[in-house]
Amino acid sequence: MKRACIIGAGFGGLALAIRLQSAGIATTIVEARDKLGGRAYMWEREGHTFDAGPTVITDPACLRELWALTGQDIAQDVDLMPVMPFYRLQWTDGSHFDYSNDEAHLRAEINRVAPGDLPGYLDFLDFAAQVYEEGYVKLGHVPFLDFGSMIKAAPALMKHQAWRSVYSRVAGFVKSEKLRQALSFHTLLVGGNPMATSSIYALIHKLEKDGGVWWARGGTNRLVAGMGALFQRLGGEIRLGDPALRIHTVGNRATEVETKSGWRERFDAVASNGDLMHTYRDLLADSPRGASYAAKLARKSWSPSLFVVHFALEGKFPQIPHHMILFGPRYKGLLEDIYDHGVLPRDFSIYLHHPSASDPSMAPEGKSTFYALVPVAHRGKLAVDWNEVGPLLEKRILDEVALRLIPDIHDRIVTKFSYMPTDFETDLSAYMGSAFSLEPLLTQSAWFRGHNRDDVIPNLYLVGAGTHPGAGIPGVVGSAKATAGLMIEQLA
Repeated sequence: MKRACIIGAGFGGLALAIRLQSAGIATTIVEARDKLGGRAYMWEREGHTFDAGPTVITDPACLRELWALTGQDIAQDVDLMPVMPFYRLQWTDGSHFDYSNDEAHLRAEINRVAPGDLPGYLDFLDFAAQVYEEGYVKLGHVPFLDFGSMIKAAPALMKHQAWRSVYSRVAGFVKSEKLRQALSFHTLLVGGNPMATSSIYALIHKLEKDGGVWWARGGTNRLVAGMGALFQRLGGEIRLGDPALRIHTVGNRATEVETKSGWRERFDAVASNGDLMHTYRDLLADSPRGASYAAKLARKSWSPSLFVVHFALEGKFPQIPHHMILFGPRYKGLLEDIYDHGVLPRDFSIYLHHPSASDPSMAPEGKSTFYALVPVAHRGKLAVDWNEVGPLLEKRILDEVALRLIPDIHDRIVTKFSYMPTDFETDLSAYMGSAFSLEPLLTQSAWFRGHNRDDVIPNLYLVGAGTHPGAGIPGVVGSAKATAGLMIEQLA
């Protein structure tokens, strides 16, 4: 049997490993942390389960496909639950918008919040369907290995004005600023600025509308665990708690993987689900290819980081749904501060995650589990001491949640902790603490992103957020499908 090694056990690495092992390729996963998941890590504290994220599961069909490869059913390992509404969006004036794919309710919400904008919304929905077909169905699982493949995709990109931003296209359809925000914020979930990310990313609306928004009972980590269980049933090997130190090369071939423990094995092919810069600058430090490509990556634009406050509260909060977006007083200006100016704003928008609203197993009886997440500039733009700034920002975020939703939040806290840009750097080797790898700009998409197969080392592959099509669960699982096709062609 041919042998492959995958460095990193995030969603992309696990999905790739399942595809390779299903195809008869003996696959080993090497993971630095003590648990599977990468960014989808988890903690257990005071009886509460805290997911590191991601927490929004879309396109469940791309996950079911992994089990179906060997005639199995995802329900054997994972209980997927629909979430409704998808999100509740709330503004500082107290108004809110429940966003879902319940057509009658969605139209009523649009008529209530943005009177007169329903026809424009329907036109936007038609546009989202078109870019979904072109950008996700046709191109989402196809590797872009040469510029010619980009040229072939150009007519469709031009037709849909891909050079314009999501917000710009949305603004052309609807007049209400609140509805414009409701239809454009999704790019933030994959690290993109709605004011700059290509309008092709409007496909997320269609993706959610068709497939729904889901939750894995017990936490997103249970989906990760299910993928790991499937991989091991197929005969795959997992090495946890042993960081990869080096991808050894001879000439233009990757030959061996070496880990911190001293373990060193020879493989026919190597794939990295690790941070893109870490892969080339550190793991390939002994190869000329590593230094040359790392220099190119350093000139690219990287997505922001995140500041996440995990907290558990006494009491239950049935009035707070599973997912909320608490918009701040600014939208465009706040995004400019984060993406362009690299400052820590006084105001912020918050993604509030309340999993115990849908899944009581996430918290002990009579208690609730939350996290509050705000985007912040990565450490290359915002060079602050997070040991000093972190506690201050944590209090400001909790104070805002108190103002908007839970007045006595500080009295109810059972346990809390924060996850900062420095943690992304330390735990995930994330370049400058970026939470989503390369920023999803048009000039950093498809062929302009990290290639699924390296250009110089032909048996070195990439999978995950830094490759095509990008971040988010459907994105990284799609990247695994594209990369697996190339690897199976070479190895099977």
